Amino acid sequence: MRDKAPYASDPRQSLGRLYAASASPTRSDFQRDRDRIIHSTAFRRLQHKTQVFLHHGGNHFRNRLTHTLEVSQMARSMARALGLDEDLAEAVALSHDLGHTPFGHAGERALNAAMADCGGFDHNIQALRVVTLLENRYAEHDGLNLTWETLEGILKHNGPLVGPDGAPCGRYAEEGLPAGLDVLAVPADLRISSHASLEAQVAAIADDVAYNAHDIDDALRAGLIVLPDLIDVPLAGPIVREVLARYPDVASHRQAHEVQRRLITRSIEDVIATTSANIAASGVHSAEEVRRAGKTLVTFSPQLAEAERGLKAFLFARVYRHEAVMGPVRESEAVVQRLFARYLQSSDMPGRWGEAGRAVQGAARARIAADFIAGMTDSYALDEHQRLFDARPEFR
Repeated sequence: MRDKAPYASDPRQSLGRLYAASASPTRSDFQRDRDRIIHSTAFRRLQHKTQVFLHHGGNHFRNRLTHTLEVSQMARSMARALGLDEDLAEAVALSHDLGHTPFGHAGERALNAAMADCGGFDHNIQALRVVTLLENRYAEHDGLNLTWETLEGILKHNGPLVGPDGAPCGRYAEEGLPAGLDVLAVPADLRISSHASLEAQVAAIADDVAYNAHDIDDALRAGLIVLPDLIDVPLAGPIVREVLARYPDVASHRQAHEVQRRLITRSIEDVIATTSANIAASGVHSAEEVRRAGKTLVTFSPQLAEAERGLKAFLFARVYRHEAVMGPVRESEAVVQRLFARYLQSSDMPGRWGEAGRAVQGAARARIAADFIAGMTDSYALDEHQRLFDARPEFR
């Protein structure tokens, strides 16, 4: 096994947890974080949450859990090759989607719109709410009591939230920062203007690699595209051409798998080579210097990054906006909107959620409703819709 690089995160130098925890004789703090995430209720729910294709479509399409496991495997492989802490990379990868709503990004869009007057909804902030507040399994505290480094990675794996001048940047430049950052129970300032660790950056790019390869695979399974459609598409096209030339007579599902695995391998090898060069050029020698580097160091090469943008544009036009996807998307957005409006008006939520909602009004009730809806699986959201409105969309 490769020795840790000097710029890798070191669990022995962690900024710690919010609540004191006894030392483990067999696991590092980052390993304990990983294990707490895997054993959480929110993690198990991912198996019944949409990735791209809604759950009714078939048993072989990816859901949030299978996507998360694939991201985790890729993140761990890249972290090992780069001499980083594999356990932290895995912990961030396993937790990066814990804040996602039912029905994939459609549910998030609907909930963000519904919460527009109350600070909006962001799945990264929601993931932090899950692991610091909403998980309530432990006898002594709410949340999972994760280390600062894992919490930082959940929040900032896609980069800083604000620039050096304090202005929102990246995905937050237009809408501003989502509500809730100032009330998170964390052991130390998460420093939203700095980059996260290399381990968190690895988890983020593993997410991109997984999306590209596996959305192609699912789109082929769904019959939305066929392999020849990809021949002239950036990044995927050259791989499709070589697979079809080498294996012209094998079954199409075998050809598709060859394309998928080669796309993953080439993307990951490009990231490892490019990131190694980026790190060397940056001169960083510690995890703290990584945070102060002023730029993302885990990247694709410029050539692959440009090709990847072309592939994403193809997938957006031919898959994500295909009517077979958009029809269910519109119906699922309507389900989330109706549930939120009902809960906001009457707090007609079951159990402790209803009790908490009836005790408050306005933005406080809205946030409780958003927490409740975000934690739902696809099927539970449909059950609630059936209970409240005596109707159950079939998404067909």
